[in-house]
Amino acid sequence: MADSVSRWGRRTVLRRAGLVVGGGVLGAGATAETTWIADRRLPLAGGPASATLGSDRQEVGAGELSVVWGVRTEQRLVALTFDDGPRPKWTPMVLDTLDQYAVPATFFLVGERARQHGGILRDRLGRHEVGNHSWAHHDLARRDATEVYDDLRRSHDAITEAVGVAPQLLRPPYGHLGGAVLHAAVRLHYRLVLWSVQMLEGRFPDDPAGHARRIVAEVQPGTILLAHDVGPANRLIALRGLPAMITGLRDRGFTFVTVSELLRQATAPSPGE
Repeated sequence: MADSVSRWGRRTVLRRAGLVVGGGVLGAGATAETTWIADRRLPLAGGPASATLGSDRQEVGAGELSVVWGVRTEQRLVALTFDDGPRPKWTPMVLDTLDQYAVPATFFLVGERARQHGGILRDRLGRHEVGNHSWAHHDLARRDATEVYDDLRRSHDAITEAVGVAPQLLRPPYGHLGGAVLHAAVRLHYRLVLWSVQMLEGRFPDDPAGHARRIVAEVQPGTILLAHDVGPANRLIALRGLPAMITGLRDRGFTFVTVSELLRQATAPSPGE
């Protein structure tokens, strides 16, 4: 009996310290912080994980939502996307290169930056399109449903006002998809767009040509390619290599399209797939 009480007392102390999960004591390699998060009771509705707002009717229109990383297609199509802008210097540099090579792209804009620097894009969208990348690039997967909706609505309105085009696509910061993000996205009639290939600037320091060759080799039909027109200096490796990457992909027979055009060209899966 004393031994049982002792074990119970030990478990109580450990649980209060956040060191017991799923009936077991914190294992090797785990941390008290991550274990506490795993053991924490999440709200049943409205919190970051939930894709509902409770037992009342969900005001989400038709209630349909798609998430895409790339598409199935037999055509050699690739969608080039840029996150986190717009900002002076880098965004105009990207636009200049895209104009030079007549390449369309999709820019996932941060609403706060669109409000400040929207003039960079306003008269230069032409063949390009815009998407929503949140108001201030905070991790939406850590926010509840109301906060996420308010954030994306604010960003949506700022982007629309700044560039004269309403976004129809959403890419959440870091690609983090909490249930609250899904709920807000369907309320705003967005399609959720992630990516299938990402620039690898950190692996090719001072080697724009080598980085371009790596990306050219990795792209497959239907790829959504992630780049950035804002960020630390090492991202300039990818931007300086854009001409070589564009030329290399065209030499492989690829055509650049916006994300929306890529989605329109997707091939439906065969029955049973």
